Amino acid sequence: MTANKKQPNPIDIHVGGRIRLRRTMMGMSQEKLGEQLGITFQQVQKYEKGTNRVGASRLQNIAAILGVPVSFFFEDAPGDSVTSEVGGMNESSSSYVVNFLSSAEGLQLNRAFVRISDPKVRRRIIDLVKALAAESDDG
Repeated sequence: MTANKKQPNPIDIHVGGRIRLRRTMMGMSQEKLGEQLGITFQQVQKYEKGTNRVGASRLQNIAAILGVPVSFFFEDAPGDSVTSEVGGMNESSSSYVVNFLSSAEGLQLNRAFVRISDPKVRRRIIDLVKALAAESDDG
């Protein structure tokens, strides 16, 4: 590898990370996404790492397959002060969420939680988790 090898653009890295986040939240493999797009899983890997830029039409296809609007991939993008201010999350809190949902525990918790249809039960789970977190802070 040469020293002047071009580094991936931060926006491409962000978009790729959002593709990975949504794909893993849905429990979809890179192979399955690649199949639906007519590309190899290696190409999906390159998109997710940001080493290859996703074209507009391909991004629109990915959004349709993953069931999100194209704008999802740009939420909290680096250097986007409008999105950061409106969303109420700065870049570090956004990456914390991505890291959490990329972990095995975060993914399991998210998948189980979204299957709970009763809003009262969901609220009680949130209250329980907050109480447990406060308890561990006191301990």
